[in-house]
Amino acid sequence: MRLYLDTADRHLAEPLLRTGLFWGVTTNPLLLQAVGLKTAQLPEFYAWATDLGANEVFFQSWGSDAANLIEWGLELRSIGERVVVKLPATQAGCQAASELLRQGCPVLLTAVYTPAQALLGAAAGVQYIAPYLGRIADAGRNARAEVALMQRLLRELGNPTQILLASLRHLDDVVAMSQEGVRAFTLSPVVARQFFDEPLTEEAVIAFEQAMKEVLS
Repeated sequence: MRLYLDTADRHLAEPLLRTGLFWGVTTNPLLLQAVGLKTAQLPEFYAWATDLGANEVFFQSWGSDAANLIEWGLELRSIGERVVVKLPATQAGCQAASELLRQGCPVLLTAVYTPAQALLGAAAGVQYIAPYLGRIADAGRNARAEVALMQRLLRELGNPTQILLASLRHLDDVVAMSQEGVRAFTLSPVVARQFFDEPLTEEAVIAFEQAMKEVLS
């Protein structure tokens, strides 16, 4: 199982990365915009993340056509060998994915909303697809059931493409989708911190500490 942090906010991400529990960091243009991070600063961000143990750092390419997506995707990949390039699940994005994969660049197909788009990712041979669980639910659909179908399709095809599930609002979603075979999740720092916010555990720790003071005295 792999957990990722979905953020470009170093202040929020650093304490979580230091736990050693998170495999990497995922970003997108909206997350970069939220913290005022410019493209010229991406190498610095990459160095910061990898120094803290990130095994993969995801940057999203941009452009109105496949040629631009490929050009900027290669530019992003040149930042470092742990970069995974994100591309949208569009015709241009899939075309760019095919070329980037041919050149040895790992790719994630993002903004996946339907099982049919999951099949596109499998056909392209991308390393990851990123369904948006919360946003699928916002559209009035059974998000968990649709992602479970995507996972089942990939498994039955024997395809190595993995789901990296995004747009998660609750840890219950992580638990539920783990039961369906999903093994990679990217979480905002707010949601990720919920792993450690269990009042009963905190009560137990306080009791342990109080007892230990008596044992040591």
